[in-house]
Amino acid sequence: MKKFFIGIDVSKPFFDASILVVNDHVKQPIQSQRFDNTKEGLKDFERWVKSFEVTFDNNTLLVIENTGIYHRLLWQFSNKKNLPIHIGNAAHIKWSFGIARGKNDKIDSIRLCNYACKQADELKSAAVLSPEILQLKDLWTARRKLLSQLTSMRNYLKELKEVNDKSSQEIIEKAHKQALNGMTKSLKDIEVQIARIIKENKEIKQNYKLLLSVPGIGQWTATYLICCTHNFASRVTGKQLACYAGVAPFGHSSGISIKGKDRVHKMANKELKKLLYMGAMSVINNCKEFSVYYQRKLDEGKKSMSVINAVKNKILLRAAAVVNKQRPYVDNRNIAA
Repeated sequence: MKKFFIGIDVSKPFFDASILVVNDHVKQPIQSQRFDNTKEGLKDFERWVKSFEVTFDNNTLLVIENTGIYHRLLWQFSNKKNLPIHIGNAAHIKWSFGIARGKNDKIDSIRLCNYACKQADELKSAAVLSPEILQLKDLWTARRKLLSQLTSMRNYLKELKEVNDKSSQEIIEKAHKQALNGMTKSLKDIEVQIARIIKENKEIKQNYKLLLSVPGIGQWTATYLICCTHNFASRVTGKQLACYAGVAPFGHSSGISIKGKDRVHKMANKELKKLLYMGAMSVINNCKEFSVYYQRKLDEGKKSMSVINAVKNKILLRAAAVVNKQRPYVDNRNIAA
């Protein structure tokens, strides 16, 4: 019985691949090769792995690190060939190596190969790459960058207005007017495209509506959650979402010397955390359930940000629940009343 473990270190121009063949529980020497990160390079990679009689099924596992957009071709190739692929968090994989001296692309691919072999029973295959989700993520990123540029330019003009005389300010604002109008129009066009994708895809539209039923989740938070979870393809739990967003508290104690309070970890999706903050503040100000909860916790001596973090956690737990159960959120207390 043969098992195949492939580790790939991906960069923009090329990727280094290492393969470990395990024949009847006996490891063979690891082989490595470099390929161009292009469609032609993937054809060469396919011929190379086939020379080892690799089977494109559950007897093979490919492991790569999440590199943003640079691993997309490999992801698409794996989906097309039915090759199980695990896209791991770079920091998690790095820490699993322990004390590691020296580093280059070939060594990293060998380490990923060994990691795949050791952790094979625990690693989950990534979801199939959906073209709609991919486009949605790209549009979301474009929208975020345009918003950042617009905000930066408007703040710059606002600050100038406080120190410039009227004639000078008019010249500066006139010079920026066309750029501001163009970015504003582009932003609206992107938002129209995002709405179109959600409307035309039945599965995305269903989960989007379910997420909107949760207090504290608006259209952009719902859209971003769909992007982050690939439309909840792997049935992510509320606790996993809370951990990913950096709102799940973890213990901090050891023996009798360290007795720290529970606290969130700094490793988090900062953009999702920011969106959740806006949602949490909205429900605290406008929803009786959360405003009462917030005040009660303050009266108990909790700090404001700690309570807000707990509200974020509640929002994510409900978001995961409505999608996994495929039922909109209903406040049972209102029904009882």
